[in-house]
Amino acid sequence: MTDPFREIWRPHRYKVFYGGRGSGKSWAVAQALIVMCDMANIRVLCCREIQNSIKDSSYQILRDTAERLGISGRFSFLESEIRHKLTGSRFIFKGLLRNEQSVKSTEGIDLVWVEEAQTVSESSWEVLIPTIRKPGSEIWVTFNPLNADDPTTKRFIENPPPEAYVRKINFDENPHFPPELRAEMEHDKAVDYEKYLHIWEGFPRTVSDAQVFKGRYSVESFPDDLWKKADRLFFGADFGFARDPNTLIRCFMYDRKLYIDYEAYAVGIEIDELPAFYRTVPEVDNWPIHADAARPETISYLANRANPPFRISAASKWQGSIEDGVAYLKSFEKIIVHPRCKHTADEFRLYSYKVDKTTGEVLKAIVDKNNHAIDGLRYSLDGYITKPGLSKWARLAQ
Repeated sequence: MTDPFREIWRPHRYKVFYGGRGSGKSWAVAQALIVMCDMANIRVLCCREIQNSIKDSSYQILRDTAERLGISGRFSFLESEIRHKLTGSRFIFKGLLRNEQSVKSTEGIDLVWVEEAQTVSESSWEVLIPTIRKPGSEIWVTFNPLNADDPTTKRFIENPPPEAYVRKINFDENPHFPPELRAEMEHDKAVDYEKYLHIWEGFPRTVSDAQVFKGRYSVESFPDDLWKKADRLFFGADFGFARDPNTLIRCFMYDRKLYIDYEAYAVGIEIDELPAFYRTVPEVDNWPIHADAARPETISYLANRANPPFRISAASKWQGSIEDGVAYLKSFEKIIVHPRCKHTADEFRLYSYKVDKTTGEVLKAIVDKNNHAIDGLRYSLDGYITKPGLSKWARLAQ
C-alpha cells in the first residue's frame, strides 16, 4: 500500500489531508511534527477554531505521539506549550475564534497545523493565512468535511490555492484501522448509507429532504452471477455533450430489488470509440440497449456501422418522463449499486430536487445535473417506465 502521507515530507505551502473517520490523519501529522521538531529548530503553531483550554487543542495527541515514539524525554510538556530540550523547537497552541490580535502577533512560525478545520470560519482563514509569512513556511490542514459550502471545503477542496497538496484519505488506507471502528463502520454502512458516506467516506453532508433517492439505495457488493437468477439484463446509454460523459449502465431486477452491477462512464469518447467503450460492460452484445433519443445519428451509427452492430434503439420520452422514471425507480424495495459503479453511486447521493433559496422549501422540479448514469438507468428500463404516470409497482407502493 502506498503511503498516503508521503508528501508531508516534501515542500508545499499548503498540505491538506481530509476524509472520513479512522483514516489516521491526525496521528500521521502529529508524528511528522514531533519527528521534525526532534531533528531541527522549528516553531509550530497548532490551531483550532475554538480552544477554550489546552484540553481543546492537539496538545495531547502530540504528547502521546512522542511517548509512542520513545522520545518524550527530549521534550518539556509545559502548561500551555511544548518545547524540545535540545533543538529548541516549540509548539504553541491558539484558538482562532475571537482571537484575531493574538494570532496576528504570532511571529516566526515555520509550520501551522489547523486541526478539525471543518469548523474554521472564512474570517479566521483571512486572519491566519497572511500571518504565516516566514519564507518557506507551511500551513497544514486536517479535517473531516462538514457541509459542501463550508469555508474550508470551498477553500481547499472546491478551489484549492496555488502550491497546495490536497489529499483525501479514508479508513481503507489506514493499515492500523482498529476492529472496533470497523464494526461501527460496517453497521453504519448497513443501516444508514448516507451517514456512512459522511462519517467514513469523508463526503460533505448533503443529505436532506431534497435528495431524490434518500433512503432508497445502498452501495454494496453482491455476486457477479446474481443476474442469472433474474429474467433478463437491461442496458441504457446516455450520450455525452461537450464536457458531459458518455455512460452505459447495466442493471437487472430480482426479488423486488433493482441491482446496478456495471457502468461505463467517460468524458471525451468519440463516436467511433463508442463500440469498444460499450464492450467494457459484460454481455452488452447479447441484450438490447435503450439510449437517449436526442442523438439519432449516434444510435444509427451503433446499430448499422459498428462491427458487430448493437441492438440499440431510442428510449421513449414524453412530458414528465423523468418524473415517471424516478417514481418507477423509487417503487423498488431497494436499489443496490455495486461498489465498482462509483459514478452511479455518486449520482444517487447527489441527485436532488430544487430548493427555494429564500424559504428552504423543497420543490418538485429535479435539478438537471448529477444525472448521466441515472438517465442511462432510466433509458434501460424503457417499456417498464410507461406513459402516462406511474408503473404498476409504483401504484402498489403508494
